[in-house]
Amino acid sequence: MKSTLSILFALFLFNSVVSAQDTLYIYKSGNLVFERAVSDIDSITFSLAEQNTVADVDGNIYTIVEIGSQTWFAENLRTSHYKDNTPIPLVIENAEWNNLSTGAYSWYNNDSATHEIPYGKLYNWYAVNSGKLCPAGWHVPVESEWLELANNLGGTGVAGGKLKSTGTIEEGTGLWEAPNTDATNETGFTGHPGGRRYANGSFEQKEIRGTWWSSLDVPGSAFFWSLGNNTGGLNGASQSFNNGMSVRCVKDE
Repeated sequence: MKSTLSILFALFLFNSVVSAQDTLYIYKSGNLVFERAVSDIDSITFSLAEQNTVADVDGNIYTIVEIGSQTWFAENLRTSHYKDNTPIPLVIENAEWNNLSTGAYSWYNNDSATHEIPYGKLYNWYAVNSGKLCPAGWHVPVESEWLELANNLGGTGVAGGKLKSTGTIEEGTGLWEAPNTDATNETGFTGHPGGRRYANGSFEQKEIRGTWWSSLDVPGSAFFWSLGNNTGGLNGASQSFNNGMSVRCVKDE
C-alpha cells in the first residue's frame, strides 16, 4: 500500500537528495540517512525548515538569536578545532598558559565536566586573532559590532540586563550570584557568568562576571566586553592577550 511521505527538508542538515534505480536516498554529511523504494511512495512533500541553529567543525550545535539587524550565538563557543579543522591546544599548566604566544583554550578550573555546558571554553586572544575560531560564515565580533549590539538595546548603560540570563544561585533559579541586577534576558542572548582565566593561569569571577572577547587589539592587549552580577550595563575594557575568556560569534553580513 502506497503512502504519502512528508519530509522536513532543512538545507543545513541534508546536503544530498538523489533518486537512482527507483529508490530515494537522502544523505547527511556523506552518510545515508534515509532510503525508500519509489514504488512505495505516493507523494513527497518537502518544506524548508527555519535555520535557528548552527554547528561548528566539532559538531557542537548552537542556538542563534537575532538582535536588531545582527545574528548572534546564544551560547558560548565550545569548539576544540579551528574551522579548518586544525586542533586548538588545550593548555592546563599555569606557567605554560602564561608563556603562550599562540592560540589555546581551557575550561574554568580545568574542569570540563562542570563547565563545558553551560559556560563553554575559555580561549586566549591568540586563538581569536587566528580569524578561524568561529564556523564558516561567522566571526568574533569587532568593537563596532559590540557597540551596535549595545545601541540596539538602549546603550551600554542598560544593555547588560537585557543580555544576562535570569535568576540567582541563592534563589536556586540561575547561575548568577545575587543580585543579578536588572537581568531580563529579553534578547535571548543568555549571557552566563563563566568567569575568566588570567594571564598567570589563575581562574576568577565565575558566578559574578561573564567576559567575551572582541577581535580588536591594541599594542600589548585586546578588548573584551563583560556582564556583571551587580550592574545592568555592558562594559568594555582591555586585557593581556594571555587572558582566557568566552567567545560569542556573530554572523557575517
